Order: sequence, then structure tokens, then C-alpha cells
Amino acid sequence: MNGLQIEQIKSIRNELTRFMMMYKFALDAMETRVEILKEEFHLLHDYNPIEHTKSRVKSPESIIKKLYRKGFDISLPSIKENIKDIAGFRITCSFISDIYRIHDMLKSQHDLIILETKDYIQEPKPNGYQSLHLLVEVPVFMSDRQERVCIEIQIRTIAMDFWASLEHKIYYKYNESVPPSLLAELKEAADSAAKLDLKMEQLHKEVEVIKEAHEGLQENELKQIIINKQQFQLPAALLELLTDGKG
Repeated sequence: MNGLQIEQIKSIRNELTRFMMMYKFALDAMETRVEILKEEFHLLHDYNPIEHTKSRVKSPESIIKKLYRKGFDISLPSIKENIKDIAGFRITCSFISDIYRIHDMLKSQHDLIILETKDYIQEPKPNGYQSLHLLVEVPVFMSDRQERVCIEIQIRTIAMDFWASLEHKIYYKYNESVPPSLLAELKEAADSAAKLDLKMEQLHKEVEVIKEAHEGLQENELKQIIINKQQFQLPAALLELLTDGKG
């Protein structure tokens, strides 16, 4: 191997390394954004909709196999153009409403570009799979330039995530040739998980109503004083003065 060939190999290696680094950096950037949202909810709100997150970057071998399977050229431009799930980021929530709440928060971040949305919650897959999928372009700032990198974001509830993990393990065990009886049971389990999500969403809303009513009672109590077991309403002017003084 001559010097020119060695330099060519080094160049290809460095190009591939830089290419894959971009996806890792995009996931790091997304993780930071979500951590900021979690911290904000922790400090300013009583409830954090984000349970946990998980990320992964496809291996080069997996990327090449997908290119072959789909009949695309084997090149870096072809990978960037045709393989949109090289970087995957998963957000797990407690309730269905949290999923759309987080979607709206990400959508409001103007430097993120949502390229595509697939709602498998409103329209589940035939096997029962549910999740909200987003293809998002994330800005990555390098020393000499800015790149926009596409990542796939999946947002789902704990129940959806548990079912999807189980389904993946079963498909892996049977090498994607799952017996029909087991497929039927998986679909039944997916339906049960969906019912559980709806029930938990209902309970969550009922708790919120009770909480708001309790907070309303506390607010009324603050406007009253009790002397010798008698309640007296504080004058509005005094309440306004006290409020202004706290501000």
C-alpha cells in the first residue's frame, strides 16, 4: 500500500467519522433541550410530563444493510438523503396528553424544523403499535460551519413503550417469523395497553379538577381572617396593597 492509498483511506475514514459525529452531536443537542424543559417544569410547575429519554445512533453496518434493502447507492450523500432514522431519540411520558404537549413545545422552538409527523396514536398500526413519530432537523454548530441534521423523535407513554419493547423482543426471538397466534395475542395486549392509557388519562384529568378546586379554596382562605371563630373578609383595597407590596 503506497502513501497515496494510505492518505485516501485516512480521508475516507475522517469523512465517515465526521458524518457519524454529526448525528451524535444532534442527539446531544436534543438531550440538552429536553433536560432544560424537564428542569423548567421541575422548578416552575408541580408536574413534569417527561418521564425519561433514550437515544441511539445506527451502526454503519445497519445503515449499509438498509441501503442495500431499499436499493439505494452506497455513499454518504445517499445515506443523508434516504436514511432518516440514523439518529433516534425517544421521549417517554405518563399520559397521552403529555405527548401532544411535548410536541407543541418542540414545535415552538423556531430553530427546529419538523419535516414530517406520523401519528400512530390517532391511527395505530395494524399490529396495535402506537407512538408519535417526528422527523426533525436539528442545528449542529461545528468549529467551521453549521449543519442541519435529521433525527427521528418518538414520543410515547410508558404503556406504549412497554408494549413496543415486548413486541421487538418477540420479533427478534422469532427472526420476524412470529406465529399467528402470538401476533393475535400481541394485538390484544396492544388494545389493553391503549385502554389503560385512556383510563389513566381520565384519572389524571379528575385529579387536576380536584387540585384546581383545592387551590381555589386555599385562595379564598387567604382572603379571610378568623377572630373568635368568626370569619371576616379582607377588604379588596388591603389585598391589593399586600399584593403590590409582595411584588
